Amino acid sequence: MSLDTNDRRLLRILQKRGRISNADLADEINLSASACHRRVQRLEAEGYIKGYVALLDARKMGVPATVFVEITLNTQADEVLESFEKAVARIPDVLECHLTAGSADYILKVVAEDTEDFARIHRQYLTRLPGVAKMQSSFALRTVFKTTALPV
Repeated sequence: MSLDTNDRRLLRILQKRGRISNADLADEINLSASACHRRVQRLEAEGYIKGYVALLDARKMGVPATVFVEITLNTQADEVLESFEKAVARIPDVLECHLTAGSADYILKVVAEDTEDFARIHRQYLTRLPGVAKMQSSFALRTVFKTTALPV
């Protein structure tokens, strides 16, 4: 299915204000409430909308430090990749894991309370990941820009 102008407008608004009421959403894109609701339901059913979340403040949650960890595996064998991916998905402090092309095989986004907490995460989890040959960590000094909104 292709997206029309109203679908795209709906998605742009919902990405920024996921709790907007259907009536307000319908008003913003000049549709009836029922037509708007049907469109949102269709976008959900077709998988354009994967779900709704609350975005939490990392500082208030006690994990203000962000660390990007580059990981190189000792082999690219399928069983090693699968084993690594299953293990890393179980680490509660890892927010994202990306298989990459380039100097590292994976890049992880990890949150921590501070450097001591990251040392604990490193010792308790990261050093025990299967197949790791090399690991390099970079602490984010400041977040300049951050969004969850995709270009629509």
